[in-house]
Amino acid sequence: MTRRRWIADTWNATSAALTGPQAHHLAGVLRARVGQQFDVVAGNQVRRGTVESVEDNCVRFALGEEVSAAHALPLTVALSIVRFEPMEWAIEKLTELGAQRIVPLAAQRCDRHLVQASEKRLERWRRIAREAAQQSRRNDVPEIDGPVGLPAFLETAQDARRLLLSEREEMTPLWDVLNASLEEPAAIALAVGPEGGWTDAEMTLLTKHAWTPVSLGPRILRAETAAIAATSVLAARLNAMA
Repeated sequence: MTRRRWIADTWNATSAALTGPQAHHLAGVLRARVGQQFDVVAGNQVRRGTVESVEDNCVRFALGEEVSAAHALPLTVALSIVRFEPMEWAIEKLTELGAQRIVPLAAQRCDRHLVQASEKRLERWRRIAREAAQQSRRNDVPEIDGPVGLPAFLETAQDARRLLLSEREEMTPLWDVLNASLEEPAAIALAVGPEGGWTDAEMTLLTKHAWTPVSLGPRILRAETAAIAATSVLAARLNAMA
């Protein structure tokens, strides 16, 4: 049976602990017992963890041997801010697919009220990513940046292979671009526009910074659907080349 995986709140070379909500869930809901074994992410390793003590607000583990685990994909997804329910769903699925970094992007056509309120959602988004990382048996949690405008984001992605999703029919299909240019695993940045798409000014700025426009086909997808679909394609390609 596959052991459940937890991401430790604190750890050292020989022990780790869950605190707060994680400890409460493991102790109070799952009824953890001394001697039970779980996989525990401690820093950049996954270790076999044996429960040493159980309290409502702290569960401690003795750490054993290292367990093999897949690393995050070298993929940053900049997702334009959409309504919070689909935004949360997208963050969960991008985490499951292996994205290393997720950037909530304040594009020009994003709803201003959502952009203004998004800073207050950041901790919730990070919690969702953490829970999704545990569920999908990742050995890390993706970085969830604070909301940022497009010009500031572009300065942080200079060293990546830069792809921007566009609904314009003349754009090259994503798979064709990958087959033509991605010959080895490398850092990739994917920018996904808001409802209504990128403005002309944003497209000009992106192409000026060497972002390659790509398409997922003739159908118009919601931003969150497009982000997940494109990440699935990229993840399949990167996993096949690893």
